[in-house]
Amino acid sequence: MNRQVRFGIVGFGDMGLQHARAMIERVPEARLAAVASRNEKNIARLRAIPGGEDVRIFDTPAAMYQSGEIDAVLIASPHRAHVAQATEAFACGMHVLLEKPTGVFTREVRALNRTAAESGKAFGVMFNQRTNPAYRKMKEIVESGELGEIRRTNMIITDWFRAQSYYDSGAWRATWKQDGGGVLLNQAPHNLDLWQWICGMPVKLRAFCGLGRWHDIEVEDDVTAYVEYANGATGTFIACTGEAPGTNRFEISMDGGQLLFENGRLLLRRTKTPVSRFIREYAGGYGKPECTEEDVTPEDEYSMHAGVTRAFARHILYAEPMIAEGFEGLNSLMLANAMLLSSWADETMPMPFDAAMDERFEMMLAERAARSREKTAKPVEMDLSKSYQK
Repeated sequence: MNRQVRFGIVGFGDMGLQHARAMIERVPEARLAAVASRNEKNIARLRAIPGGEDVRIFDTPAAMYQSGEIDAVLIASPHRAHVAQATEAFACGMHVLLEKPTGVFTREVRALNRTAAESGKAFGVMFNQRTNPAYRKMKEIVESGELGEIRRTNMIITDWFRAQSYYDSGAWRATWKQDGGGVLLNQAPHNLDLWQWICGMPVKLRAFCGLGRWHDIEVEDDVTAYVEYANGATGTFIACTGEAPGTNRFEISMDGGQLLFENGRLLLRRTKTPVSRFIREYAGGYGKPECTEEDVTPEDEYSMHAGVTRAFARHILYAEPMIAEGFEGLNSLMLANAMLLSSWADETMPMPFDAAMDERFEMMLAERAARSREKTAKPVEMDLSKSYQK
């Protein structure tokens, strides 16, 4: 029999159940051994999955950790609990795979990263969109340098549509007190991660966040941000949960051409002459470099959540690379924090965050959390198939 990592799950809502199904059905290197949950409805759903009948159920994460039944934990609880629950798991000797975001503000995530490093245990983050072969191809081309330096980046991700019923479904959702943010902390961490993973981190950022612009919520559901990079390149990031049909477009312009990912296809547009040289040398006024276009979309499997979990398990078993190491969650969170702080303060933010900016963001977030309104959940049947294929 193949070696397996024994997993437990903490946070057994809709995402936790989806992770359980993926683990049972698509990750041969993992065995779902236990769940810490009192969610009777989702426990019953787990029991109905072939292979889910014998999973042990514990009332608390601590009881599960002390049982000796698991080696690793996948944490899919509400955002505010991530750092505390991951810290507890490390203290109990667990490997930790953490849903995004790794935390709500950067200072607590820096502390978590130190705890993870000191534990000697594996620490991963669920950036499942890194398993998309098209994004991996984009990163490969950018890092190869074959198209020269980046001149501009544009990411538009406005097809994370959410109806009001989504926000009403949980008392914690879309509140500063319990959720800690909106589209930047719930949906767009994936896209913020891809943006910085492929293009690097900016040195300056200015953002405008619409709070409850399209929904009856207190957090941001509409964001437009502008950044500058160390080499002088610029970029924009636009995210929204209130537009339909919405756009999912990632464009990287470089000296030797352009990468464009949209509608599931990756196009490589290569100029015959580098743009910087053509600008200097062309004598005809209105001309522009000749350009070829090639569809370079890989046909490899897009393994999503199961791919991240499988790579994490294989890292534990065979020291193979993870899809995303946990400490990498800091960059996307820093971008999200900077966008909110920039909008709240009406200022341009230098990047990366320093200790003073960490403290300033926490203070402004705490002020909003103190005024956060109480909600009563209106549970709905979530159709997760419409939410995660990006």
